Amino acid sequence: MIDFFINPPKLYSKHIFSYIYHSNSPSSTHTKPIQSSLSSNTTMASSVTPTPLLKDELDIVIPTIRNLDFLEMWRPFFQPYHLIIVQDGDPSKVIKVPEGFDYELYNRNDINRILGPKASCISFKDSACRCFGYMVSKKKYIFTIDDDCFVAKDPSGNDINALEQHIKNLLSPSTPFFFNTLYDPYREGADFVRGYPFSLREGVQTAVSHGLWLNIPDYDAPTQLVKPRERNTRFVDAVLTIPKGTLFPMCGMNLAFDRELIGPAMYFGLMGDGQPIGRYDDMWAGWCMKVICDHLGFGVKTGLPYIWHSKASNPFVNLRKEYKGIYWQEELIPFFQGATLPKECTTVQSCYKELSKQVKAKLGKVDDYFNKLADAMLTWIEAWDELNPSTQLPNGK
Repeated sequence: MIDFFINPPKLYSKHIFSYIYHSNSPSSTHTKPIQSSLSSNTTMASSVTPTPLLKDELDIVIPTIRNLDFLEMWRPFFQPYHLIIVQDGDPSKVIKVPEGFDYELYNRNDINRILGPKASCISFKDSACRCFGYMVSKKKYIFTIDDDCFVAKDPSGNDINALEQHIKNLLSPSTPFFFNTLYDPYREGADFVRGYPFSLREGVQTAVSHGLWLNIPDYDAPTQLVKPRERNTRFVDAVLTIPKGTLFPMCGMNLAFDRELIGPAMYFGLMGDGQPIGRYDDMWAGWCMKVICDHLGFGVKTGLPYIWHSKASNPFVNLRKEYKGIYWQEELIPFFQGATLPKECTTVQSCYKELSKQVKAKLGKVDDYFNKLADAMLTWIEAWDELNPSTQLPNGK
């Protein structure tokens, strides 16, 4: 064993010693998890309130059709941050926001004014309109949450700061190329297990943090109808990286991402008014995003944090929105599973444009809607680049 460290195999020596050094470094996220000033477990040595994590680098995006009374519950966690509220539906309706929050509010008139003809790519009468908030934000990170999501409690009865956990997820690496059986090796009390390649232990940048929900689960309409009283009470204290080559059903109600890294891929498609499908906006974004993350070498995490999903939507209304998607997804998922991007695609934008071509060529045969969606994908990228010219560089850098 001693000889192994004195004369290590040349192929692995760099990775092993780099891992040992970084694991014992005082600044290493591997042994020193990020601590937020908002943590209920933090003991303050002074009366000075430290600045919340990423206070000036993160926007909270909320799509809504109603007054945002739910923010009162989130005030201890959200008030230090800037909110972008995207009002859906009737733009003449006044949306009330509790006092004390820093926010900007956009309605359909604003979207039309800012984007002009390109506003056609932003859905109307559907929560997919939230992606307009991603586009107009100037921050590095985005956290998006639905207005029927409340603060959940952990098994000890403490309020869960969902935003804090998302930030921890985004600021620590992902491990998409080799699965760690202790899940997130960068969490306190965990590490890489025996047999995990040292060459992969530095991980990769995390692009997306996908959170979960207690109480009302995110079921499709048929499952809602079969299990109308089912509630999710299972709190699983885990965060894991979704492996490369594996798709997943992304839910947009409790979601955070690195906007500079993957923002242009977070388009929630054409849903709602005038469209033949609904409730697949986040699914579509998730499938596109995952293909692009796999190609560019970024990571996607799921698990913690939990929120309390308070309201079950009407399963009969949902069925009308979903029924085409339920059939179409049997062809959509194999399409995304087989989608490949050429090595020349080195930016999120170029990847997304290439994906739109493949959507038109292959899914356009399924239904003409996908031809329209493919065109909207290109319009979205054009609009994004007009508002965010710096992100046209490789990987947004």
